[in-house]
Amino acid sequence: MNNDPELNGKYLGTITQDFVKVCENIKEASYQIRARGFSDYPIFPISKQEVSIGQILYKAGELDNDWNYSASFLDEFVQRKVVEEDKIEMFKEAYKDADEFCCLFVIDKDFTNFVFVPYPED
Repeated sequence: MNNDPELNGKYLGTITQDFVKVCENIKEASYQIRARGFSDYPIFPISKQEVSIGQILYKAGELDNDWNYSASFLDEFVQRKVVEEDKIEMFKEAYKDADEFCCLFVIDKDFTNFVFVPYPED
């Protein structure tokens, strides 16, 4: 559940460079998901193509971003069997502080996994 060691620095760099363009809005969405009681575990699927998980927040190009960003949370990932029932506690233990890190679910042709990206400091 940690950042995948197979995720090379260049690939992570392209994700974080794009994430910086939307991070303030994503951080607010994360706060709202938690404050409104939807989930303590917001997850933001990102992809270059359209995907059917989560609700779209930003399509590629809307904020000069290259990736599509959606909003979801742990329950949807369990319902879709992306996170198995017997792995929920492990996921919760690995989940990082949502005020400091964004849980991205990167969906790409060469890589699909959870990645925790720190929000830039103010």
